[in-house]
Amino acid sequence: MLGKTYLTKQASLLLEFARTTSDSALSAKLVSKAADLKSQADPLPDKDQGPKAPDVSPEQTAT
Repeated sequence: MLGKTYLTKQASLLLEFARTTSDSALSAKLVSKAADLKSQADPLPDKDQGPKAPDVSPEQTAT
């Protein structure tokens, strides 16, 4: 599952592209896709929950 941070960043990039294009049809599609990503991100928790790295103590890494 994609995280809220990722989806929000992607939506933001789509909106940036929509502002820079002169093609109004493309701009409308980009804005629509950004809205879809935003609606997917809204119900997710604010902090992405990725896999945690195992704790490694210095004794285990010394050879």
